[in-house]
Amino acid sequence: MPPYFQIVPIGTIHKEEGAPVWIDIDPQYAAGLLGLENFSHIVVLYWFDRNDTPAQRRILQVHPRKDNANPLTGVFATHAPVRPNPIALTTCKLLAVQGCRLSIETIDALDGSPVVDIKAYIPPREEEQEAVRVPAWVDWS
Repeated sequence: MPPYFQIVPIGTIHKEEGAPVWIDIDPQYAAGLLGLENFSHIVVLYWFDRNDTPAQRRILQVHPRKDNANPLTGVFATHAPVRPNPIALTTCKLLAVQGCRLSIETIDALDGSPVVDIKAYIPPREEEQEAVRVPAWVDWS
């Protein structure tokens, strides 16, 4: 395994108060969007760039959802933005694909966050969903 990897941003998230949310994809990656309009949802991988410091990368345990009432938990068992490689992953409702702009319903990212990849969302089979187990602090209500 190489000692490091190079990840190149492919776009930027735009999220402003009271405005639609969108992702601008760099034109050099436009061909990769072909057929994406046929999906209702996408998975967006982006970089927690504002948490990318040596100190933040060393944090390996957190209280999920920044709630001290939740048990101390390893970052690999959470969605915390502090982690050795600050990669975020979220599923978004895709509203439109217009050229290199993806209009989405919402995203749990900050304005200006760099996008590192997009994947079409394909839900798990029903029988796979029944086998899902999560800890009590995950509130699906």
